Amino acid sequence: MSDRAQRSVAVAGGGLGGLAAALAFARMGWRATVVERAEALREVGAGIQLSPNAIKALDHLGVGDEARAAGFAPQAVELRAWRSGRLAWRLALNPQIERRHGAPYRQIHRADMLDILARAALAAGVELRLGCEALGVSEDALQTDRGPLRADLIVGADGVRSRLRAAAAGASSPRFSGNVAFRGLVRADRLPGGAAPPCATVWMGPRRHLVHYPLRGGEIVNFVAVIERAAWTEEGWSRPGDPEALRAEFADWHPQARAILDAADETFEWGLFGHDPLPSWRRGRLALLGDAAHPTTPFLAQGAAMAFEDAVVLSRAVAAHGVADGLVAYEAARKPRATRLQQAARRTGRRFHARTALDGLAKFAALELFARLAPGRAAALNDWIYGYDPARAPV
Repeated sequence: MSDRAQRSVAVAGGGLGGLAAALAFARMGWRATVVERAEALREVGAGIQLSPNAIKALDHLGVGDEARAAGFAPQAVELRAWRSGRLAWRLALNPQIERRHGAPYRQIHRADMLDILARAALAAGVELRLGCEALGVSEDALQTDRGPLRADLIVGADGVRSRLRAAAAGASSPRFSGNVAFRGLVRADRLPGGAAPPCATVWMGPRRHLVHYPLRGGEIVNFVAVIERAAWTEEGWSRPGDPEALRAEFADWHPQARAILDAADETFEWGLFGHDPLPSWRRGRLALLGDAAHPTTPFLAQGAAMAFEDAVVLSRAVAAHGVADGLVAYEAARKPRATRLQQAARRTGRRFHARTALDGLAKFAALELFARLAPGRAAALNDWIYGYDPARAPV
């Protein structure tokens, strides 16, 4: 297209990252089309955490205030011992984190965040093509089951099982990490008093851990339990799990931790896979974004945040340099940070687990000592994550 014509972007994937990318370009005056194979935009029941870097990205997209209002403001992140419940480490969040990083911390239901982005995208003129599956890319078009969608820029935001990834990076071989995650939601009014504090709570134990935090004003509690397992479980979000089997895995844990799982009527399970950093996120006019570019384990709660960061930096890079040079600048700006976070998430997952109960006591004591003797360093551990501003990062 000529420079005088309206530029166009075709986005594969109508999840959080895809809608964020479409919204970013629509706000720049581009004609944006999102292709989503599902017949309706929907998210399964799960929570996501919006750290300050994510809020800054959402502010740039014009939806930060809505995310603040719809999200829950946790007081802290707490790490506790699996059986005794003893507190090892506590990172104060709201309101302290806004003073430190310029934005607050929120926990929000994925469906609520998706709705916020979808409404903003539609208001900005984004076209949503539902029930339309992305199949691949050609030189100037996103290939779909309804025919080619030609565009100046093609964004692959089609998730961890991306079909577009191979076009940019070739075949990849994810490795099963030996961990299986279970997620679910429970109503807070079904829990005993004190079981759902206004915090993100991590229970650390032998070969497993449990995370839970409130959503929607504290009315519901999101949980994620991760268990080491030799048997392979597929990647994805929607495979039903067995609540009774899950409860049995945590039968000897602290009553407060068990209470969360006791209240669960259903759960879903998925395997956690290790992905090596891709050799490239781009090819021609195609750019990968979010889990399609840098799948990561969930142990730093940065999956959605990184997709939002990608969307902002991609749109800024293309605006500054044009499509061809902008994609080079986008990858150069984002790949080192994404790779560092992939590696840090894997390390964090290993720290949450112990080989044995005795090993768990030693790990816990070391963490407790570090937090007590070096509180400044403990509070700063995630500054490199939370202090990042995708709206100001060099491109």
